[in-house]
Amino acid sequence: MSQLFTPARTRGFLRATAAAVALSSVLLTAACGASDDGDRDAKATAAAPAGFPVTIDNCGVKTTYDEPPSRVVTIHQHPAELMLALGLKDRMVGTAFPDSAVLPELKRDYEAIPELAEREPSFEKILDAEPDFVYGGYGSAFAEKEGRSRKAFADAGIDTYLNREYCGEGQVKMKDTYDEIRTIGKIFGVPQRADKLVTDLQGRVAKATAEVEGEQEVPVFVYDSGDKSAFTAGGKGLGTDLIRLAGGKNVFAELDEVFGDVSWEQVVERKPEVIAIYDYAGAGSVEEKKKFLLSQTALADVPAIRNKRFVVLPLTATLVGIRSAYAVDDLARGLHPESFQ
Repeated sequence: MSQLFTPARTRGFLRATAAAVALSSVLLTAACGASDDGDRDAKATAAAPAGFPVTIDNCGVKTTYDEPPSRVVTIHQHPAELMLALGLKDRMVGTAFPDSAVLPELKRDYEAIPELAEREPSFEKILDAEPDFVYGGYGSAFAEKEGRSRKAFADAGIDTYLNREYCGEGQVKMKDTYDEIRTIGKIFGVPQRADKLVTDLQGRVAKATAEVEGEQEVPVFVYDSGDKSAFTAGGKGLGTDLIRLAGGKNVFAELDEVFGDVSWEQVVERKPEVIAIYDYAGAGSVEEKKKFLLSQTALADVPAIRNKRFVVLPLTATLVGIRSAYAVDDLARGLHPESFQ
């Protein structure tokens, strides 16, 4: 993401390990002698986890899982929180790039997992954790120029998954959050947990939307960061659908991007009545952002500025992950406070 005021061991080790495992298997078979083929087949069948193998097509990368991943590194906070909400702490060997306070109910488990880096870790640092699966939240998790392409991980024998919001397949909606949770549940062999989590989140969203049903849409401008121009949420990102569900309308919904830059003149023209401020580490505090917006004389006549109407959302809550349902409730209360009195 952009900064405030700036729009925004090796393959050989893995192969050696695989070779050692294969050699050990051969030696063990020789030592124990040949067993009945039927017994071997029965044991293999019994050892296969229920529901596997499973094949997943993620952003055009098709992967077949014969069993659930057991050593997972998450890059960015929202994949980590999703994993923890599914009760998969024991599968996680590393996290990276926290950008806001972790949900209180997940904080203890999150802090028990090694943090590999404050931002995206290097390819080598990830390999040091010996993962069999890397789950990225933004496209930058698998930046080719940084040596972290999905192909590089595949060549090292490591499966990858990218949050669907960054697949570039059109506008992202709340349904994508539910699909993401169910897909991760399928990969890790916990579909029932995923279904339960989805049901809980759907209930939270339904309750919030029912409270604002019939209310007039409120024009909303999302302010992420920027001074010479405004870095805002476009129509392709989940943020636009969250605003809709909460009884509002993103004034830059036609912007054909997840995030993009717009001019302050455009902001003035759209006359937003509420400004949703995205809060995350490294982009200035919420108070600094408010102070900046309120100090701009060009924005003085914008209704949201004139009436000092702000809604603050952790950036993590506006992405495809478990917090998006919470964001709908927070937005609805900020856009239509009278409906919650």
